[in-house]
Amino acid sequence: MKGNITLTLIKPYAVKNGYVGPILARINEASFRIIAMKYIKLTRCQAEEFYAIHKGKNFYKKLVVFMSDGPLVVALLEKENAVESYRKLIGATDPKVAAEGTLRKLFGASVEMNAVHGSDSDENAIREANFFFSEMERFHEC
Repeated sequence: MKGNITLTLIKPYAVKNGYVGPILARINEASFRIIAMKYIKLTRCQAEEFYAIHKGKNFYKKLVVFMSDGPLVVALLEKENAVESYRKLIGATDPKVAAEGTLRKLFGASVEMNAVHGSDSDENAIREANFFFSEMERFHEC
């Protein structure tokens, strides 16, 4: 399924502010199919492991704290060219410069408290999907 899945996290800031429904509605309106989803709270260790790719960068420690600060929604999305399509839907990391109508523009507060995560490559989408979901948790039509 390479190229057809991407992972999103609706981050603790967005969950706390009641944006889960509106974000999921926009994902649905953009013709993504949710093939797995759960509501979880990452431990600090889990956040460190998930974001290990950023270890050593100046924002890493704040990111780990932010992502383990409260519950989040994690979903595996399916659509042709999913990563690129979802990156367009979410917009730039900084809500101030994100395009109008994108999820980060609509629901994010700052670079540090943007509303959603989206996989940045097909390879990372697979790695991230495997981090959060077993094959049994993924919906597949027979």
